[in-house]
Amino acid sequence: MLAYPLPTTFDLHFSHNQMERLVQPARIAFAIGLSGMVFPQFFYREFIVNFFPAWPHLPLAGFWACLFAAIVLAGCAAIIFGMRPKTASLLLGGLLLAVYLFGYFTYDLFVALYNNHLGTWADGLKEPALAGGALVVAGSLPAEATVQRSAVLRFLERLVPFGPFLFCATMVLYGICHFLYTVPISPLVPGWIPWHIFWTEFAGATLILSGICVVVKIKLKLVAFLLGLMIFIWLLIIHIPLTIADPFSNKSNSLVSAFSALAFCATAFTISGMAGRTKPA
Repeated sequence: MLAYPLPTTFDLHFSHNQMERLVQPARIAFAIGLSGMVFPQFFYREFIVNFFPAWPHLPLAGFWACLFAAIVLAGCAAIIFGMRPKTASLLLGGLLLAVYLFGYFTYDLFVALYNNHLGTWADGLKEPALAGGALVVAGSLPAEATVQRSAVLRFLERLVPFGPFLFCATMVLYGICHFLYTVPISPLVPGWIPWHIFWTEFAGATLILSGICVVVKIKLKLVAFLLGLMIFIWLLIIHIPLTIADPFSNKSNSLVSAFSALAFCATAFTISGMAGRTKPA
């Protein structure tokens, strides 16, 4: 009988080519996810709830929503088709972060009622995670040959190391929400899965622990991969069925949530793939 050594631990060992086979499609998936989130703004002529709050008396709201969507779609197309993708992802990260800081963050801090509850901040928290995802994508791409990089791009490049932190901050806060709002969140667990409360709290604990581990780089490659895999499973068993059942109600909320899950799992996979690099691109 032939004896084969059995692995005693689960680990991920990617060569450079294997790593690129993970990172390259993950970058494209992130761009597709972000594109799918902003595209409905053309139909509703207003900002999707994850990108900009309902500021009272905002002039030309429909115009700004469509302009924002068009800029984001152009940046995502540049990433997908390889047209100066690093510049595009840096600008996307900067745009999303700026819109969050001057939009949702300011609104939640000074305008929103009951702003001492984490739940009132939840809608806008996807935006800094997406900004972090764009910066992670930028960090995974090689430098582009340009005559002279603008001061804006040089500044945004300095923010690239903060990409995983922005992404993981949202993951941790969403994990906390799973404990604060367990009963309202638990119905999202499909009916064919038992123990809804348990799985809701398990998901919350997993988001918190994986977010912390990624930030402090504990088993970074493995944890980021498993985080991406978990969110991808949620996409398959929760978000896609909800989207198929009711794609357009509440301003296409289920559809937007599905695309956001795609962008988030792609971000985690990119972080995992980048963990194998010994030096930045």
